[in-house]
Amino acid sequence: MESNVDCCENRLVTSRRGFLLGGASFAAWAYLPKFARAADGRDPRLIVVILRGALDGLATVAPVGDPDYAALHGPIALTSDGPHAATMLDSFFALHPAMPEFARMYRGKQAAVIHAVATPYRDRSHFDGQDVLESGFAGPGRVQSGWLNRALESLPKGEHVSNGLAVGATTPLVLRGAAPTVGWAPANLPPAADDTAMRLLDLYQHRDPALASALRQGLQLEKTALGEDMKARPGGNNIAAMRLVARGAAKVMAADDGPRIAALAFDGWDTHANEGGPVGRLSQLLSGLDGALGEFQSGLGERWRDSVVVVATEFGRTARINGTEGTDHGTGTVALLAGGAVKGGRVIADWPGLKPANLYEGRDLAPTADLRAALKGILRDHLGLGEAVLAKNVFPASAAVKPMQGLVG
Repeated sequence: MESNVDCCENRLVTSRRGFLLGGASFAAWAYLPKFARAADGRDPRLIVVILRGALDGLATVAPVGDPDYAALHGPIALTSDGPHAATMLDSFFALHPAMPEFARMYRGKQAAVIHAVATPYRDRSHFDGQDVLESGFAGPGRVQSGWLNRALESLPKGEHVSNGLAVGATTPLVLRGAAPTVGWAPANLPPAADDTAMRLLDLYQHRDPALASALRQGLQLEKTALGEDMKARPGGNNIAAMRLVARGAAKVMAADDGPRIAALAFDGWDTHANEGGPVGRLSQLLSGLDGALGEFQSGLGERWRDSVVVVATEFGRTARINGTEGTDHGTGTVALLAGGAVKGGRVIADWPGLKPANLYEGRDLAPTADLRAALKGILRDHLGLGEAVLAKNVFPASAAVKPMQGLVG
């Protein structure tokens, strides 16, 4: 994604410790407006997880009841029986066996699937597809703000939330914009000794009391996110990193004065080769994602009951596998919802079928749901944004796309 660090420098204000000590960096938290509990007593959290590279929705939540599915996905197709059997969600759809946490949430009515869904984008460029997914516009346009930041900016001040958490080395486009954000990422390098931080704090206390106050709060927030169980371990990998990132973000969001909205991105979902069905490359990725969802639930604790996690990707993959047992860039895919506020235990789909005549351009799962409709439904019912604001400001020129009903309660 194209960076706009310069234009957002005043919005993602990184503490000097982030530069000088190489540790996790939090914005000057003391200067940001704080959350005020909503009048109805709810304390909502919203976490948006972007999967970059295009998730194979047909391999994640497989339509095993569709008579054309098995032939299209060939040796990587999921099955309802056998040693690596998928988890049946209902009589038609089955969940990849690498996602037991999501399956448990689904059974507990705290997770749902939206299938055959897509953004308005219909070409197959990762760059443009991610731009549309995160910007909220109908087409790619190199805009400098994302729909989640504009939603944050549109919330009534003093209600629900007033700042967001960007998780990762750079702020995802979806959370860039005018609304204030704070940033956090696990340290890639061993952090400096604690006494170095204390010396800096003492220095700022005498020369810049305001910055010292911000640094002190940043250090405390870092301590919250990076406990003993968050220290880097030898032999780590990207799969373990998904859990690590989710664990730290959940700890910060569980705090009484923590952010209520967060965004993060996981890379690596471009499975052109060796996708591997129930035990291959995609299985490892989904295992990491599933572990991250479990970390969100355990880390948020009692806050989980008022939380929604949205997992989305820029587009799907081809219905038919290629010659290297992978899948190429496609169109329709899945979006996953998890959280105590989700009306779960269901796959939401107007299923288009996988017969050749029903495939989009003869190759892809045809989209029958607009991802913006799902996002609008969540933002309206979970955070209280009005439909006019959603259609004009959050997802510009989208009045014809009506919010999905009943995704959260």
